[in-house]
Amino acid sequence: MTATITHPRSAGETLDIYFLEMRARLLEIGATLDRIDRSARPMEVAADPRLAFVREALAVLQGTGPERARRIAELYSL
Repeated sequence: MTATITHPRSAGETLDIYFLEMRARLLEIGATLDRIDRSARPMEVAADPRLAFVREALAVLQGTGPERARRIAELYSL
């Protein structure tokens, strides 16, 4: 039996593979936030902790550094 050595993908390969999926998810988030803003009485959810979580998660995604998924999961568990 021969051991297979795998190498991690390059950053460019990873971006090539996942860019369209990331773009679609970001558009979906933006569209949902737009729907909230256009809804009747959008201020009634201004203090909703779920919306606060989304904003905090977006801030994590804007930052740099490793383990963004872990940091977002930790936000949700607080």
